[in-house]
Amino acid sequence: MGYGEAMRSKPDDTVAGSSRGRAAAKGAAKGIADRLTGIPGVEAVFERIAAWRADPVLMPHMAHVHAMLLSLRRLDAINMAYGEAAGDGALEEVAARISHFAEEELDGPWLLARAGGGSFILVANEACSRERWQLVADQLADMIARPIPVPSGILRLSPRIALIRALTGESVESMLDRLGHALGEAHEQQGTRLAWADGEVTVPGRSAQQLEADLLVAIDRDEIEVLFQPQFDLADDSLTGAEALARWNHPELGRIGAGALFAIAERADHVGPLSRHIARKALWEAREWPGSLRLSINVTAADLAFGSYTRQMLDLVRESGFPPRRLTLEVTEQTLIGDITMAAQTLADFSAQGIRIALDDFGAGFCNFRYLKVLPIHYLKLDRSMIDGIVTDRRDVAVLRAIVAMARALDLQVIAEGIEDEGQRQVAAREGCAYFQGFLRAQPMSAALFARLALSTPKQPGSIPLRSVSQAGPE
Repeated sequence: MGYGEAMRSKPDDTVAGSSRGRAAAKGAAKGIADRLTGIPGVEAVFERIAAWRADPVLMPHMAHVHAMLLSLRRLDAINMAYGEAAGDGALEEVAARISHFAEEELDGPWLLARAGGGSFILVANEACSRERWQLVADQLADMIARPIPVPSGILRLSPRIALIRALTGESVESMLDRLGHALGEAHEQQGTRLAWADGEVTVPGRSAQQLEADLLVAIDRDEIEVLFQPQFDLADDSLTGAEALARWNHPELGRIGAGALFAIAERADHVGPLSRHIARKALWEAREWPGSLRLSINVTAADLAFGSYTRQMLDLVRESGFPPRRLTLEVTEQTLIGDITMAAQTLADFSAQGIRIALDDFGAGFCNFRYLKVLPIHYLKLDRSMIDGIVTDRRDVAVLRAIVAMARALDLQVIAEGIEDEGQRQVAAREGCAYFQGFLRAQPMSAALFARLALSTPKQPGSIPLRSVSQAGPE
């Protein structure tokens, strides 16, 4: 999978099908990999789609190649107003947001590539309808449009996205050419954010209003599923707990992940009820867990802004019977942008009750170290971009080592997220991270599967094939 990074080149290098555009993108990718984080150029799209189509295992029944070409406006104005460093940082943040979103929302394999200037290409080998692909793009645009903090202020970007569902046997050159034309038309039409490559701006399906109404019904009917991502001790590989994640299996659109789910709730002004619904379900499931297994629950900006959030959350904990000392609340920097003073007080109130606080996605985008001073934090949870290169890149290891040293000085423990191979796990352990989660040991799973894992996992590592346990049965 490709994880986010940004490169700077001329906007017209996003030409999808021409050899000049591909060569320029390839050259730009090579030149920028050392400066940022190594996201591939357009050539990788050709290679990846060819690999999908050549291997029946990678192109299962019902899977279909989908793509979107995303372009950011006003980058020149941002560079002029805030400096090129701010523009580069904003592009890195956008790439990271796209990667996080794709990881959460897409079931099949995907690739993020840079197409020059302020443009990115996301391709996926995904079994989904046109309606769901448009929903994915709409929610991704919402995520990218959220404020981006930079040292000199707050940036707000306006994305335009062209969508395509590849025709049978269609060449990649044709796909990218049609995407380029559709994106150009979207830029010319005032107020158009999404455009289909065949010229169809909207497709039949659920409107935004219908989705919002569907969500309210789904909450009332208890149709929002909570999955659990297991977490492990790096010292002995023992199971230590899980992070609660949400998923909505929409009857028409299929699986909708947490990112899109909360974006719909935000438009419906229903984030608070959704967040409390997820917390309630997670707490009730976790109260049956054996031993000292911990539960981590994500906190949204809407939660922190709600005056009664502390009281309502503590009431849920009390009613469930789950011990507060085994609960962790995870907050991201994006969550804290609003009112840091109010957030600090709210989190302090939880900490006073024995609940621990984790600063999530640490290292993604702009890190505001003031948060480490004013918030009652117990854990730093590293963004997966801080883990990706630690096996092969000495600079990545040096950054990890520095973060762990800082955490130790502040009496914080470090959680490594996104551990996908044994080499990453070994480096994270060697450098002093305390805990980890990732597909190396277990994918997100249902409450029933996690209960089985919790009961069957021994104290010593290696005695049970954790991966097979985590993937046994439907999620």
